[in-house]
Amino acid sequence: MTLLRPDLAIIAREVKAGARALDVGCGDGALLAALRDEKQVDARGMELNRDNVAACVARGLSVIQGNADTDLSDYPDASFDYAILSQTLQTTARPDLVLDQLLRIGRQAFVSFPNFAQWRIRWALMFGGTMPITKQLPDRWYDTPNIHHVTIDDFRSFIAERGVRIDGQWFLRGEKLISAGAANLRAQHAVFLLSR
Repeated sequence: MTLLRPDLAIIAREVKAGARALDVGCGDGALLAALRDEKQVDARGMELNRDNVAACVARGLSVIQGNADTDLSDYPDASFDYAILSQTLQTTARPDLVLDQLLRIGRQAFVSFPNFAQWRIRWALMFGGTMPITKQLPDRWYDTPNIHHVTIDDFRSFIAERGVRIDGQWFLRGEKLISAGAANLRAQHAVFLLSR
């Protein structure tokens, strides 16, 4: 399998060969290319950044420019086996509505995000008194794209309130998978596979 960011590698491993997938916020298209080339997935993407869209199209990927907050309603119900939102949920204006759309257009949805309750972030806030800058969260508070700081426990409560089922969950510390035990404190990133 192509070398992918750890959360994308999990998603690529779990997507079934030959499926139809929409990657929302697909960035440079690394996941789309891996799914297309290695699993013969009908992989499509939506990306906000014009330069990333152009780069994806130049690689022969089917990507359109669009905004997760406003453009997902254009897709018909159950038009994909998987709707994917990796490291994008926390940047959307209305994560609740975006998640509803993902689960409407995909039979299942992968959602990955940085865990803002991870112990290093708590430590930086408690002892530094400032918003932390880490390898996973390299932007300063005023120029970060992250407008909703979500934790694993927040996300679990959020989806439980909405009647969403967890079909799979993975927790990462760096590139290493860790157990679900105390994941809210220990994990830097989370990946969830969801369905209704």
